[in-house]
Amino acid sequence: MTNSHNQVYPVIWQNNSVSLIDQTRLPNEYTFVEISRSEDMARAIKTMIVRGAPAIGVAAAYGIYLGAREIETANRDEFLAHLEKVAELLRSTRPTAVNLFWAISRMMRTADESIGTVEELKQTLLQTAQNINAEDLQTCQAIGDHGLTVLPATPAKLTLLTHCNAGALATAGYGTALGVVRSAWREGRLERVFADETRPRLQGAKLTTWECVQEGIPVTLITDNMAAHCMKQGLIHAVVVGADRIAANGDAANKIGTYSLAIAAKAHQIPFFVAAPLSTVDFELSDGSKIPIEERNPEEIYQVGETILTPTGVEFYNPAFDVTPAELITAIITENGAFAPGDLAKSQKNAIAQQI
Repeated sequence: MTNSHNQVYPVIWQNNSVSLIDQTRLPNEYTFVEISRSEDMARAIKTMIVRGAPAIGVAAAYGIYLGAREIETANRDEFLAHLEKVAELLRSTRPTAVNLFWAISRMMRTADESIGTVEELKQTLLQTAQNINAEDLQTCQAIGDHGLTVLPATPAKLTLLTHCNAGALATAGYGTALGVVRSAWREGRLERVFADETRPRLQGAKLTTWECVQEGIPVTLITDNMAAHCMKQGLIHAVVVGADRIAANGDAANKIGTYSLAIAAKAHQIPFFVAAPLSTVDFELSDGSKIPIEERNPEEIYQVGETILTPTGVEFYNPAFDVTPAELITAIITENGAFAPGDLAKSQKNAIAQQI
């Protein structure tokens, strides 16, 4: 959903249900899916109707409430037991994005700690989901503004490269990496965005460019294997990407292809920034080797629409994410400021405080 400023809101609570922009149909069709059952929300997350770590978290929070609404008992213990089954269903949808687990944990903690009748508890869960939604929007705006403090001082107008979609569609609105882009555009610091197409699902080609066009931000699409060439030509001043999970040491999991971008940026002495909310930091994981990497259907590689690209007999490997080591990351931009990856642990107290 957009407003008069073409701001995109991919997850909206209205008319007692959740409206999701169907991201599988963009950019050719701008349509919505109405979700009123927890099972349908789980399916929407799994099939990538809604995608992007923060947006998945917001959607899962509403999914918990929708599941709570379906439980027909006035007994608190029975209610909580049923709600845990809803939580398990939602947790099983996408393994890499930690915001999913963070939002579900917050919702379940709210359920455990709230007093009152089951009906009152359901209303508290709805309010908590709405709070998560509103907080994420504020968080992304703060990330965008903190990003301005670490972008290169020269030239006066920058060209930024981004990968996958870390925009309004991937969050409650505004975006993480694209939040930095939007803030730079607002302040007159942005010349142009270069967007990697992001094989195999083409989120950069389909979603990032769509968002930029909606707001009149100049955008140039390149294929993933053109990025290093563009850096060598002096076309890129900084790289800004999102993240689906960040380990305590600053290693960051993001869409497949991010790691190779970071290597190329290092080789060309171009700053490489990761923009993500503190809810994306998994302080329980010491380093990125422990981040689970989702593998997706090989159809994404060998088929475009109805067209098969490969001969029979080929084997496939389709990891959806890779992990960029902390030493390749210039700074991690959060709602509480930009941190060197090694200083990320200093923000842990703030992260814990936000989850209470």
